[in-house]
Amino acid sequence: MIKADHHLDAKGLACPMPVVKTKKAINDLEEGVILEVQATDKGSKADLTAWASSVGHQYLGTVEEGDVLYHYIRKGSDEPKVEKAFERIISFEELESRDGLILDVREGAEYAFGHIGGAKSIPLGELESRMKELDKDEEIYVVCRTGNRSDLAAQLLADNGFTKVYNVLPGMNGWNGKITKEF
Repeated sequence: MIKADHHLDAKGLACPMPVVKTKKAINDLEEGVILEVQATDKGSKADLTAWASSVGHQYLGTVEEGDVLYHYIRKGSDEPKVEKAFERIISFEELESRDGLILDVREGAEYAFGHIGGAKSIPLGELESRMKELDKDEEIYVVCRTGNRSDLAAQLLADNGFTKVYNVLPGMNGWNGKITKEF
């Protein structure tokens, strides 16, 4: 199962109650956290997808196990509003002709619902403690959803002696290639 920060049991509830309970639960959460909503109402997928996008949250996807739908929603507005500070950027088009490691710094649930094949997942919040997993001699292409977290991650790596680091812009929102799912 996919790792979520918080869980909400909405099993046995019919429309509109899964959305009502989700709205109430997500209001108490910090920006950027992943909420797992467990529901049995088959219409909850369409309802939660529409609701999340209308209020600025990111609907990550649904995993079905038996009669239970596990919906994953990332609370919106977590990405800091910073200017792109990291000077070495690369586009997906340029990346195609390069060798190196694609480092995905999105949260685990975001990664599970769709990532570039072969990418290594290290969420931004874990990067500082997991840098030893990376090779300073290898080119590293950092990707997130929009380019904000990857900008911060690229700067953090550069500050710690990584000299072959690139921020991939515009992020996974601009990726049109094949994605791999893991759940």
